[in-house]
Amino acid sequence: MACAGPAGGRQRVSMQEHMAIDVSPGPIRPIRLISDYFPHFYPFLEPVLRAPDPRAVLAPAVCSVPQLQPDSEPEADSDDSTVLGTLEFTLLFDADNSALHCTAHCAKGLKPPASGSVDTYVKANLLPGASKVRASQLRTRTVRGTRAPVWEETLTYHGFTCEDAGRKTLRLCVCEDSRLRRRRHAPPLGELRVPLRKLVPNRARSFDICLEKRRLTKRPKILDTARGMSLYEEEEVEVEASGEERGRILLSLCYSSERGGLLVGVLRCAHLAPMDANGYSDPFVRLFLHPSSGKKSKYKTSVRRKTLNPEFNEEFFYAGHREELAQKALLVSVWDYDLGTADDFIGGVQLSGRANGECLRHWRECLGRCDRRLEVWHLLDSVPPTGD
Repeated sequence: MACAGPAGGRQRVSMQEHMAIDVSPGPIRPIRLISDYFPHFYPFLEPVLRAPDPRAVLAPAVCSVPQLQPDSEPEADSDDSTVLGTLEFTLLFDADNSALHCTAHCAKGLKPPASGSVDTYVKANLLPGASKVRASQLRTRTVRGTRAPVWEETLTYHGFTCEDAGRKTLRLCVCEDSRLRRRRHAPPLGELRVPLRKLVPNRARSFDICLEKRRLTKRPKILDTARGMSLYEEEEVEVEASGEERGRILLSLCYSSERGGLLVGVLRCAHLAPMDANGYSDPFVRLFLHPSSGKKSKYKTSVRRKTLNPEFNEEFFYAGHREELAQKALLVSVWDYDLGTADDFIGGVQLSGRANGECLRHWRECLGRCDRRLEVWHLLDSVPPTGD
């Protein structure tokens, strides 16, 4: 490229000098609404197209940068939490039966997915919980073909104590049923979290809360992310700092003066750790009165297939005087049944005079009072009980 010099001759301009010439047509003006150029189209909304302001494009070259003016019109494609809809539900902490009842009533104003499918259900999780999300996950039935589904279904967490109410949070998600879709893991339509410390025992409380976007947490740097893998993952589970929960078991003890022995009832388990590849377990319970010998000192329940919250309601009898039983230990262990291979240990608990906490109190009160049934929830330990 060449230009005329001061003496009338032609002077060559280097590429560096040419790139330094100010050829900018003028200041770049900000766009007032990005939705004017990239609108969202929803099946239930009329598409609204606004013509861009011609003054923002055809502006003089020399002028000051204008200030952004607030738009008084509401945006139809806003991402506020109110657009995701609301969820109506009721919580009841039954302290007498150690249970938490969550009744999902209905949802309103749900934002349908891109496919237009509106088959929804409610999924509940207790946080923090076990390391596997299925251990504390419950869900309602699927309501199809509506953006205002009505469930009127109650989800119950058994083994929920006052200690849990003070430190746990209930996470509720409204999800799309993706079983009829190619995409197996569809993101939830919205979620909410309720700190359970606000609940008053034995008093129901109703909620009507706006749904929010799902929370994403950045993956740890120690994880090597392959090409195409997201750097963020959904915050599904929160693990306790004190250790991993293995589950809980509800046991009933009663010393029968008429039969002259101890009645042990295995009622149910809750939030067991999954041991199988499908995310579930096939649990059963083993009982052993230590030290003892013979078949009458060992019992086991039947196997419950593919569940993390099994219900057994089975009772076993150990003959003996209270003084003899006080010197022994009842070893209770929960196992996952595997066909053809060794059973997997899930968790265990020991009830004896050398135990601590609830286990010691349950054992002493049972042997101290005849013909009185005592039901207590016990946390499962990750170490098998030995009776020592």
